[in-house]
Amino acid sequence: MLRFLAVFIGLLTLMFGVELTPWAQTWLVAPWTDGVARTATAVIHLFDAGARAQGNIVGTGDGSFAVSIEAGCNGVEATLVLIAAMVAWPASWRRRASGIAIGTIAVQALNVVRVVSLFYLGQWSRDAFEWAHLYVWQALIMLDVLVVWLLWVRWSPAGAARDGSQGPPGGPTGTPPAPAPAA
Repeated sequence: MLRFLAVFIGLLTLMFGVELTPWAQTWLVAPWTDGVARTATAVIHLFDAGARAQGNIVGTGDGSFAVSIEAGCNGVEATLVLIAAMVAWPASWRRRASGIAIGTIAVQALNVVRVVSLFYLGQWSRDAFEWAHLYVWQALIMLDVLVVWLLWVRWSPAGAARDGSQGPPGGPTGTPPAPAPAA
């Protein structure tokens, strides 16, 4: 567990440090954020064809309301936490890669739901928007990261990377396989 924590904290420090560089902001974070805005707008178009995305801003067609997706609201930091946790956990690189891919999709899908809900909530009540934005969604996104990671840990037994095994007999729960039926 100590090794996991050391690697996790080290990776977080490194990845957050890289994320804050001007290069990463220009070439990775800004395009990612604009993609979140475009994806959220595509979902909003299912209900409101007038919605528009311009860069990191999602707004109504008449310009009466808009949300700006900024750092901390684009899902990048939550995804970095998930990646650090998955890389730090003892598993094969194949399992880590598939977990990171599926986990990133799960975190970003919820983040798009977040942006869409805040888009509509902000049009209804500014106070409700602020409360949901600052308290509810911040917690839900990080809870999503935790749940995705815990499900992945259960699916990816510890020790598989070290000895090449697939985990305990019978799968990740440790229950022995059922006996073969008699012929």
